[in-house]
This record gives sequence, C-alpha cells and structure tokens, in this order.
Amino acid sequence: MRPDFLLYKIIHGVYRRIRALIDPAYTRWLFSMHGVEFGRGLHSKGIPDVYIAKGGKMKVGERFYMNNGRYHNMAGREQDCLFSVEEGGVLTIGNNVAVSSFAVICTNRITIGNNVRIGGNTCICDSDFHSLIPAERTANPEIVDNVGTKPVVLEDDCFVGSHCTVMKGVRIGARSVVGSGSVVTKSIPPDEIWGGNPARFIKKIDEEFLRNYLKKDVLQTA
Repeated sequence: MRPDFLLYKIIHGVYRRIRALIDPAYTRWLFSMHGVEFGRGLHSKGIPDVYIAKGGKMKVGERFYMNNGRYHNMAGREQDCLFSVEEGGVLTIGNNVAVSSFAVICTNRITIGNNVRIGGNTCICDSDFHSLIPAERTANPEIVDNVGTKPVVLEDDCFVGSHCTVMKGVRIGARSVVGSGSVVTKSIPPDEIWGGNPARFIKKIDEEFLRNYLKKDVLQTA
C-alpha cells in the first residue's frame, strides 16, 4: 500500500470516529435548542437541518436513527435530513424509526408511527405550499389563505422506499410497503405493496405472499 494512501486511510478513519462521537451529541443539542422532545437512544450519523417555527411542535420517540449527507447515504441524494415545522404544525415520530437523508415539511400535522423505515431522498409534506388559484400564487405578495393542507399518517411498521414523495392527506397503512420512486397521492390500506407515479396497488402482503417470498429468497441464495 502506498504510504500516502495509508496516511489518508488513517486520517479518514480518525475523522469518522470523531464524527461518530460528535454528531449524535450535537444533534441532541440541536433538537433541544429548537424545543424538540426526544426519547432515549437518538443516534445520528451526520447532522440534520432543523427549522421549528414559533408555535410549531416536534416530538421524537426512543431509538431514532438517521443518516445525513454524502458520507452516510451513498444511495440517496447528498443532503442532510430536513425537519421543518411551521407555526401551528405538529410533527410526531414514534419509537424505533430509521430515516436516511429525507425531508419532512409539516404545516398541519404529520404522524410517523413505530418501527417505520424511510429511504433516502424521500419527502413527506402535508401542504400544497401554493394556492391552486393562479391569481393568488402569482400575486405580490403571494396570497396563501387558500393553500390546501391535510394531515399525513404513516402507521406502524410501514416501509417507504427511497426517492418517494408522500403528499398531503395520505395515510399509509400498517406494515405496507411503498416502492422506490413512488409518488403517493392517496391513502394505502394496511398490508399492501404500492408503487409508481402515481402510486398504485401491486400486491397484498398476506401469509401466502410471505411464504413465497421467503422461499424465493432461500432459492436465490442457495
């Protein structure tokens, strides 16, 4: 091994170890400074972006894991996780949730249940952000009185793949799976697989599906 490359490996390894100690501590401090309630076991690789407006609330349960940025999510976009809660918004995240370079923008109410997994570059929002009336969104200043907002709910044990967009008013049912690259515009019942743009029903997750899936997986790795 070349001496300069060996030196690089040593320096890079030391840097990663230092960041592994600093990032979680700094993230806990950052959450505290923004009035975020969080439970034990918060673990962060990299440092998220947090914007909590006056009158906004954010609560995170125990064992929350997140990857932020280029060094911790090579498969996603090179961005830190974004938590944005506007005045009057309520963002609630349950226990044992893991996210990676995702964005959640809450103007109304977004609830993420327990044991949820969210892939890289996924965005969850509960607002249209701009009025659907041309005269209102092109006005100066822009008129926002009629901007549509509806709560979003991700129920327990669901899995949202990478590069997805979850729109306002959507409820993703317990244990359901959303395929990568999907745009979810309507609610998904529990125990189903959806995917596409817009996301559509693909398969039901039942005992027969799980048996076939596990059998196929065993055959492929044999």
